[in-house]
Amino acid sequence: MSLPPLPGLDVFQRGWLSSNNVLLHGDGAGAVLVDAGHVLHAGQTVALVRHALRGEPLAGVVNTHLHSDHCGGNATLQRAFGCTLTIPPGQWAAVQRWDEHALSYAPTGQRCERFTADAALHPGEVLRVGRQQWQALAAPGHDPHSLVLFDAEQGVVITADALWERGFGVVFPELEGEQAFDEVAQALDLIESLDARWAIPGHGAPFGDIPGALQLARQRLAAFRADPVRHARYAVKALVAYHLMEEGRQDLPALLQWFGSVSLYPLIWACIGRPEGSLQAYAGTVVKELADAGVLALRDGVVFKT
Repeated sequence: MSLPPLPGLDVFQRGWLSSNNVLLHGDGAGAVLVDAGHVLHAGQTVALVRHALRGEPLAGVVNTHLHSDHCGGNATLQRAFGCTLTIPPGQWAAVQRWDEHALSYAPTGQRCERFTADAALHPGEVLRVGRQQWQALAAPGHDPHSLVLFDAEQGVVITADALWERGFGVVFPELEGEQAFDEVAQALDLIESLDARWAIPGHGAPFGDIPGALQLARQRLAAFRADPVRHARYAVKALVAYHLMEEGRQDLPALLQWFGSVSLYPLIWACIGRPEGSLQAYAGTVVKELADAGVLALRDGVVFKT
């Protein structure tokens, strides 16, 4: 079941690992784009937005959270449209000083062009765009500072990575030794309490079967609670696939060297018991498993994103 046409709203569904964009029209007074996609796709984002604006100005960009696939296009959009940028408040200071460690880009080895923020959207506040009113709600778990946005009139919730049709995003605090599965559960309970009719996730198509998605997410969360190593292994595979999305292709030795050069992956490897006896050997196993699953391709010593 696809999302029906909704007044004042366009969804740009992006390829996997580059987040969806939601354009909220402002009745001629200025539109707002929710999330900016990855820096590699920023030019495409500008083209999509420009086409959908139909002459309306883009007044602002709002980020649900500051992972690189949701805010990587911020700087390009600011240059192209002269729009303001609003972010969740928890990482305001890190953005102003551009602390790539606090913002997660250095520990994960991910790319994000530097941007500046103009305002913060706090949980409990309302984002008003034309006649639309979107309530900002805290949804930590996947990211401690993440927001979801809820339009009660239309019954639509923008869930970002707190809920997908078949799961939710990697729980990053858990990878750093901080307990956050309870926060994931609380975010799912929050979304359920809204009784929304449609969900627009950070990745994948909008969907109407929110109860079904919540059931699947809770089953997945229960499995991760029972076996945190399973979550860590899933996270590593997702992050390596993300890296190949950024690179396109990379020689296997260079990929294995990259894996050990950023701080998060050796930390995860140590936490799950140092499998394979060495970090490089473990990285090689991860690449092989992703290739066997068809997520990556490995030919003549070069790794490709499929």
